Amino acid sequence: MRDPAADERALLGIAAEAALAAAEELLARFGADAAGVRSKSTDTDLVSDADLAAERAIRALLSERRPDDAVLGEEGGESAGRRGALRWVVDPLDGTVNYLFGIPLFAVSVACEDEAGALAGVVLDPLRQECFAATRSGPATLNGAPIHGSDCGELGRALIATGFAYDSAQRARQAAVLARVLPAARDIRRVGAAALDLAWCACGRVDAYYERAVKPWDVAAASLICRRAGLTVRALPASGAQAPGVLAAPPALVDALESLVGG
Repeated sequence: MRDPAADERALLGIAAEAALAAAEELLARFGADAAGVRSKSTDTDLVSDADLAAERAIRALLSERRPDDAVLGEEGGESAGRRGALRWVVDPLDGTVNYLFGIPLFAVSVACEDEAGALAGVVLDPLRQECFAATRSGPATLNGAPIHGSDCGELGRALIATGFAYDSAQRARQAAVLARVLPAARDIRRVGAAALDLAWCACGRVDAYYERAVKPWDVAAASLICRRAGLTVRALPASGAQAPGVLAAPPALVDALESLVGG
């Protein structure tokens, strides 16, 4: 009889291997003159040879270890898998702008999911050698040690992380939301890497996090980690011209925060 928890742990091991393979590519290039930098969706949405090399490393490992599975990657799009197989959702370099400017805040995110959602996820900070991880039925961990999110229940005491879109019109709408949140909270932090924001939320470095215009690869692994760390994770539906997004917060805080950022 199959043990679902053991299967999840095996997938988590593969996710960690894939993240480490990408990290090797990133660390080898960090701090050097960036190569192959170009724009994607806007002039400020950048990709470099480092992003592409890191994603190739992830895809190569997954092709070897899980050849029947599908892969959705930020740079390479989606590759088809065998019917009924799992899907890997990967961001080879979350925080590309930080990386290119020499700011030491970036991560690799690797998640494996089935039709019900994420089964296993890893967010790896290569510079700090911090590996945040979780499975659907297991604890959230940092380098193997259990972690838990904040238990803050008062918005006025909450340190809240967020981020901003590349599109200038979307940024303007996000600024209007921020103007509501900032006076109500303890303070705001903006790391520049959604996966790290969520991972830091999972271990209590910030109390809560919200952001719109994130992509599946930004949040697939880290949302699972937050849930297993005891936080409530909610989708923020599109609202008017606002893009959909995600919110993670302690159960006692989530309604108050969503009331500020949900519209």
